[in-house]
Amino acid sequence: HKPGLRGLVTRMVFNSAGLRALFKFRAIATRCAVREMARAQPGAGRSRVVVVGGGFGGLAAVQSLNKKPVAISLLDRTNHHLFQPLLYQVATGALSPANIAAPLRGLLRRQQNVRVIFAEVDEIRVHDQIVRADGLSIPFDYLVLATGARHHYFGHDQWERDAPGLKTVDDALSIRERVLSAFERAEVETDSETVRALLTFVVVGAGPTGVELAGALAELARETLPREFRTMDPASARIILVEGEERVLPPYPASLSKRAEEALDRLGVEVRLGSFVTDISDRSVELRTGSEGRESVPARTVVWAAGVLGSPLGRSLAEQTGAEVDRAGRVVVESDLSLPRHPNIFVIGDLAHVENPDGTLVPGIAPVAMSEGAFVARAIKRRIDGRPPDAFRYKDRGKMATIGRGAAVADLGRIRLSGSIGWLVWLGVHLLAMARFENRLLVFTQWAWTYWTRGRSARLLSARLRRP
Repeated sequence: HKPGLRGLVTRMVFNSAGLRALFKFRAIATRCAVREMARAQPGAGRSRVVVVGGGFGGLAAVQSLNKKPVAISLLDRTNHHLFQPLLYQVATGALSPANIAAPLRGLLRRQQNVRVIFAEVDEIRVHDQIVRADGLSIPFDYLVLATGARHHYFGHDQWERDAPGLKTVDDALSIRERVLSAFERAEVETDSETVRALLTFVVVGAGPTGVELAGALAELARETLPREFRTMDPASARIILVEGEERVLPPYPASLSKRAEEALDRLGVEVRLGSFVTDISDRSVELRTGSEGRESVPARTVVWAAGVLGSPLGRSLAEQTGAEVDRAGRVVVESDLSLPRHPNIFVIGDLAHVENPDGTLVPGIAPVAMSEGAFVARAIKRRIDGRPPDAFRYKDRGKMATIGRGAAVADLGRIRLSGSIGWLVWLGVHLLAMARFENRLLVFTQWAWTYWTRGRSARLLSARLRRP
């Protein structure tokens, strides 16, 4: 009998009629949710949208279609959305995979017009408007292809066995195992030449991924592992960064490239500019410098960060539609990101060849993919409404790369940052860009611990890797 809202709640909870009303309301809400999910399934009178790929572009497209009159099927060969910019930290033991990955079903659990299908696409039949994946046939009215890119070895695919790239969680874990097992094997090795080869790490390609990975490897060897080994000194490890251009971070302004190179030098990274890889084996890397200079570098761990190649699905789609494909396997799309003569099929992200009004190529980075995903969602809505979509325009918000603890470079257009200020901006931008608050909290906590202790807790090796 207490007055006000508190009394009302008390009477509702403790009154049997109130409890019955509460349970009845819950049952009605559940039935409404089930009906809404049923209406969202393909074949229920809504336009069917199939999105292939749950990366930055694909996820942005799906989320931008929330509460729109469409039935979405999101296909991915993994069950998670991966924050790729931090994969190098998984590869060097600073973060665990769960810190930078989020289950797709969890991210989309409140979006009633989408279903997630854990499957790998085998074939896209353009004229039948069907996607085949692991024996399933999924029809579509609109198709969004966002399958990204894979490693590009420029005609030397045999190098992949000895020089893996860094695109997936499996790649990062494989590289982490190679790096950590090299230190473990060097601890018990008696031959000095073999020890030097085991403690030599070569990173091919000085773009953002290569620069960040080389810096992280140097920190691992110089700051984390010393005092943990007794026979050999991890700080004596050589980290070699190979780049064919005349400066690191070629897409960045020259001043920032110079500062990045200086930061790498402070970490003890050997930067080989104007150098090209001519051969890779499980024992060494062959380099060519200039027209005649050649060098054989004994190294047991090599990581490839020199180029990307569009997903094979893009070339298959282009063959059916007559679209062009560039040298990197990217599909040349129209101004609205659709394929020529197929306005209901869109290609976005690293798989799309998109040009700016001045003819330059839109970079294959996460912000671009997210902008393209949101744009395609609007384009689909406009086509459903009978209106033609406008042209995609990307506003460059800048690019950044970190080089170890407390150092980064950031090109934000008119503003260019480096050093600790650039590093703080890099931290903030990457935390905000993560898909879930839980991931942001985990990563921030781990970064804080790593900063103060210089430790890297995710340095686990499986027993299967132990060699006799």
